[in-house]
Amino acid sequence: MATELQEFLITLKGKLNIIDVASGYITLERRGGSYWACCPFHHEKTPSFSINESDQFYHCFGCGESGDIIKFVREMENIDFMDAVRLLAERAGLEVPQSGYDSKKTVELKRKRDSLLKIMNDCAHFYLDNLRSGKADEHIEYILKRNIPSNIVRTFGLGASLNFNDLPKFLLSKGYSRQDMLDSGAVGEVNGRLIDAQGGRLIFPVINGMDEVVAFGGRVLKKTDFAKYKNTKETMLFNKSKTLYNLNLLKKLKKTQTIKEVIMVEGYMDTISLYKAGFKNVVASMGTSLTQEQARLIKRYTDTVLISYDGDGAGQKANMRGLDILKSEGLNVRVVPLPDGLDPDDVIKQRGTEGYAKCLSSALPLIDYKLEVLGRGFDLTRPEDKRKYVAEAVKVVRTADSASEQEDLLKSIRDKTGITYESLSRDLNSAPKPEQPAPKRQTVRKDNSGAVLKASRFVIASYLFGAKYADKDISDIPFESEVHGIIAKYIKTKNLMGERVQPSELFEFFEEDSPEYTELTKILDYSDGQALSGSHSAKYFDDCILKLKLEIIDRQIKSLTAEIDAETSAEGRKSLALALNKLIKQKEKLKSGERK
Repeated sequence: MATELQEFLITLKGKLNIIDVASGYITLERRGGSYWACCPFHHEKTPSFSINESDQFYHCFGCGESGDIIKFVREMENIDFMDAVRLLAERAGLEVPQSGYDSKKTVELKRKRDSLLKIMNDCAHFYLDNLRSGKADEHIEYILKRNIPSNIVRTFGLGASLNFNDLPKFLLSKGYSRQDMLDSGAVGEVNGRLIDAQGGRLIFPVINGMDEVVAFGGRVLKKTDFAKYKNTKETMLFNKSKTLYNLNLLKKLKKTQTIKEVIMVEGYMDTISLYKAGFKNVVASMGTSLTQEQARLIKRYTDTVLISYDGDGAGQKANMRGLDILKSEGLNVRVVPLPDGLDPDDVIKQRGTEGYAKCLSSALPLIDYKLEVLGRGFDLTRPEDKRKYVAEAVKVVRTADSASEQEDLLKSIRDKTGITYESLSRDLNSAPKPEQPAPKRQTVRKDNSGAVLKASRFVIASYLFGAKYADKDISDIPFESEVHGIIAKYIKTKNLMGERVQPSELFEFFEEDSPEYTELTKILDYSDGQALSGSHSAKYFDDCILKLKLEIIDRQIKSLTAEIDAETSAEGRKSLALALNKLIKQKEKLKSGERK
């Protein structure tokens, strides 16, 4: 990394506060000198994710995720390092230096991505111009039929593809390469001929949280053998499982108000219909099965998601696994009941905003919804079906979060089946309960490493976080691990310069996913300060240093003993024996100093 970029990163971090940036993504609670939240990188109910404001880094004591302000933005926005730097620089009002700091591979990837983004942006304007050209009668007719006003057309950037040929010609005239056009996904190839991948369709641009057009959805306007809706293929820019339609407008909405809940629908028109009706907290999964990545996207904006899929019971049942994925990421999942055969757009058209609002107010908790869907598959007037239903329903009840919730659900099953509450309760208690993960506590992760490695971590952490008892010259301490030696050298250099140690700077030293980076996260498990304070910690610090010194001597003793065994000359054996005796006395002196 070039010096110019290093200096820029120091300036950039100096102008920004990680607390201000992080609070735009997650809800933080101040406790002492740190800020805490439930970790955005793994599901938990008790906050173990901590941000150290003075040292400008974050660390999760549950999963070990750690980093500085740049890595935090990278992870939350799902972008690369330099894109995160550019995003933060824009926030700070700084211009990123144009230097040769990137590797050839990075430069090519950046060139490729920039080119694809330009193609997609030009395509979006091309489609928009088509819609306004006077040649898109069918597209306009469809928009009017669906009662989409002009301001909503503009808000969502709707456009028109008139045929299969014009778009490739337009892009070639702009100077784009054939390969980049194909790689963007906007253009396809049939028998060697370039075609518009969305030829003849009404166009819905898919825009990410960075306000970049990354894909298109297209709807056919006539009856055809082709699919009614079609999405851009997966590309460098677009991964459907990691994308939500209307995320860009949801992000803008969050800047103006608190988002209590997000409504999740299946497609483009449902999104637009709800947005037009005033429900702006809406996103769409674009027909894909719900994924962990989408769940984490939603969790950046709210803890509650209302699933508003079509009122087709079979279709909703098929999405049950996706709903469990949302819940597993810590989201409060509620399912909106819609009349059979209707989708959200139909409800808005037939019953208006108030009618749909009533549907939202009737949203069922996920576990209640599971029981309702389960009941649709049995004829409870038949004894055999009733027994099967009860057996399956009790399994669902076992997954409830509390005993009170289980009691309430059992009463519901009782009312539905006529089986006594006592019998249902016995069935519930007679079977083994599902295993629940142990709750995470605000303590360091269990460290099963060897005693020497643990000692090294504690000593480094004591210096790194300024423990009062860490007043010895760190260069006198023998560290076995290279990474500990690197950090010790960094601390020594800072001390000589009279500067305060900044732990966040260490994230620039090591490659992510490297053993060194992983070791750094282990050291940061001591960053809450509790393990580094008090007389017991000072005593443990001295014990750790002694352990490290004794380990070095024991290694030397073992090595000399092997040399003596291999030495054939009497003079050589005598010389090695003297050195060995000296080491043994040194070891005894250290141990006797400990006893004193």
